Amino acid sequence: VQLQASGGGLVQPGGSLRLSCVASGSIHTIYVMGWYRQAPGNQRELVAVSSGEGTNYADSVKGRFTISRDKPKNTVYLQMNSLKTEDTAVYYCHAHLRRLDQWEFHYWGQGTLVTVSS
Repeated sequence: VQLQASGGGLVQPGGSLRLSCVASGSIHTIYVMGWYRQAPGNQRELVAVSSGEGTNYADSVKGRFTISRDKPKNTVYLQMNSLKTEDTAVYYCHAHLRRLDQWEFHYWGQGTLVTVSS
């Protein structure tokens, strides 16, 4: 199983970006998909998560970021609007899933850098 994230880049404050993450491989069921981020010198933190129970967001991104999933395509998106310099970080996608061999694991994507700067 692999998670492939894309969509990062350089954007000015107030701008928008859309991140995508595709899960591929021997997947039976994906329970949770989400996004985390890690800024230099900081710990990795939850940004947004989507599960069967709904969606949750970090307080710092509520009202600005939107997480969505395309379940048939095993894809999760993060629409980021009104970006701030403090949103600068490496963004990682995450999935909690069951493989075809019935084992459950947590997987991480490789990270995509988002830089918000004028």
